[in-house]
Order: sequence, then C-alpha cells, then structure tokens
Amino acid sequence: KRAVRRYLKEFLSDRRVVEIPRLVWWPLLNGVILNTRPAKSAARYKSIWTPEGSPLMAISLRQRALLKGYLGEAGLDVEVALAMRYGSPSIATVLRKLRTRNLRRLLVLPMYPQYAAATTGSAFDAVVAELSSWRNLPELRFVRNFHDEGSYLDAQAAMIGRLWDTDG
Repeated sequence: KRAVRRYLKEFLSDRRVVEIPRLVWWPLLNGVILNTRPAKSAARYKSIWTPEGSPLMAISLRQRALLKGYLGEAGLDVEVALAMRYGSPSIATVLRKLRTRNLRRLLVLPMYPQYAAATTGSAFDAVVAELSSWRNLPELRFVRNFHDEGSYLDAQAAMIGRLWDTDG
C-alpha cells in the first residue's frame, strides 16, 4: 500500500498529468485521493501481479533485452537502458549511471506510440530536469512519437492477426 501511495503521489503531482491549479488540486490529492486510492489500487495491482513481478516491468525488461540483442546482431555496440517515468528505476537514476560511463550521445525513446503531454511530454520534462544540472551534456535525440511508422504498424497488424487466428 505504501509503494502504491508513493507512486500515485509522484504520478498525480506531475503538472503534465493533472493540469488543475495547485491551489485546488493539492488538497484533493493529499486530503482525499492519497488517503483512499492506494488501498483500492494495491488490490487491483495484486490481481495482475506475476511471478516476475509487475507486468509492465517484466515486459519492459524483455523489450530491453530483445532490443539490445537486435542491435548487437546489427553490429551496433550500444547500451540499452531502461527507466520508468514514475517509480524505479527512475529516469534521473538511470541517466546518472550512464553519466558515470562518459555518456556522449543519448537517444530517448518513450514507449508511448503517440505524443501526449501527460506521457511523452512528461518523460521529456524528466530527462531535461536531470540533464539541466550536468555541465557536460550529451548529444540528445528524443523520439516524440512512432505511431505512424511502417514497421510499428506492421508489427501491430501481425500481432492482431495472430490474436485473431487464436481467439477469433
């Protein structure tokens, strides 16, 4: 319950996620939501938890490993790091680790296919907030969206086709 409360506080305190003026939002968040929602959310999370833990983290770790393997097979020796917008490992923590390795170039790929301020915009804010304290900045590229990329659409169509064949 405490971990869910901490997550909800971080998530619902993000100005990109909740755009209500702080004077109105803060009492609702701290007086009502954070005192009622964590128990309900914790029960729901428990119902989807897997032996690997959080489904989102388990899937994300598999994606990272597959991407690292794919890039390695293509002859690219790059580090593939995983950070979560809220919770752990945080964007700041992961960037600081990369910084100790003399990071020179950084490609940030938020895993939200289409842009929205509350998702991709918030991830961008977190990256920029961490980098703003660095004296030596890496070259930065930020993928804004990929919902209309052909290979992404092909992969989605193939997945839907497999599900259709299996489940109708």
